[in-house]
Amino acid sequence: MKLAEALLRRKELQGKIDRIADIKEKDIFEVKTVRKLAHEGIDDIIAQVPKLSLAEVNQEYDFYAKRLRLIDAAIQQANWTVDIDVDSCVNEDYQQ
Repeated sequence: MKLAEALLRRKELQGKIDRIADIKEKDIFEVKTVRKLAHEGIDDIIAQVPKLSLAEVNQEYDFYAKRLRLIDAAIQQANWTVDIDVDSCVNEDYQQ
């Protein structure tokens, strides 16, 4: 894998993890209201119905997090072992 591809994949994985991490408990459940006849009248019953399980969310998060750690470790290793040639002007500060 080219370093540029690894950097793009790392960004993609981080985006997936961020979206999954943003899932709130309220997003996992759907509120449904059912009217049920009681002895003398009508009662409202509100139930939370899971759209998906928290375990499913955690499993997907862990899946992508592991891959992010692996690719990030490879990129960090490359950072310390690969030298690149750049023009010396990149280290200069702007002067008026």
